[in-house]
Amino acid sequence: MKLRVAVALMSLTAAGAAFAQSASSTAPAYRGYVLGPDDTVQVIVYGQAEFNVTTRVKADGTIVMPLIGIVKAGGETNITLAKVITDRLVSGGFLKDPLVNVEVGAYVSRTVNVAGNVNSPGIVGLDRPYHALEVLLRAGWVRSDGANFVYLRRRGQPERKLDVEQLVRGAADADPLLEPGDTLFVPPAETFYVLGQVAAPGIKAILPGLTVRQAIALAGGAGPSGNANKPALIKGGEGKEVDVDPSYKIQPGDVIIIKERMF
Repeated sequence: MKLRVAVALMSLTAAGAAFAQSASSTAPAYRGYVLGPDDTVQVIVYGQAEFNVTTRVKADGTIVMPLIGIVKAGGETNITLAKVITDRLVSGGFLKDPLVNVEVGAYVSRTVNVAGNVNSPGIVGLDRPYHALEVLLRAGWVRSDGANFVYLRRRGQPERKLDVEQLVRGAADADPLLEPGDTLFVPPAETFYVLGQVAAPGIKAILPGLTVRQAIALAGGAGPSGNANKPALIKGGEGKEVDVDPSYKIQPGDVIIIKERMF
């Protein structure tokens, strides 16, 4: 029996290793940020200041270097561009064994847009592979008046709805890798209303799993004359007032009414 268990465990381990090896072989290795138009690069040739330059990649993907002239930068990484420049310096007879370093100063050609109810909407450069959660964090995260979901918009594909809670929990397939040109849009939070005898009546944002009991607490609780044990509800889109159980989960447009206590 022990032998069978050992053999089974070895089979599972081997299968897991094979799967991991297969997954790693199919996933393309990240080779670095690929330069494109309007990116800014700084080229330093150590000990040879006359070759140093900070410049922008032109629309045709080229940069201009002192003495060696036009260099194709588009499609290169900072590492491969450094080699291209090194080879040009050597082949042109300018230097025998130059030490060249290229750094990216501004990431412009490969970006994603973050819009809507986040603290710092704008453009985020993809200086490395980023998942949706990481970009939202770079944008200052979702504001308190933002929804608990995010729309991912990618050209040529249907709009995708991402659940913020699932992003935070790290659920499988819930946090996609972003591509240049993607847009993350956080809409305003879905809302409901609390009226009547509460400390802070008005419009409120719906939190995940929010119940009537929690909604009353969110509104500061029932006032001295309010009866929180028998709340009334007008469901979103309907005009009929009904009694509601405090454990009922709030839906968009719901109106919770706390009536006066009957002494």
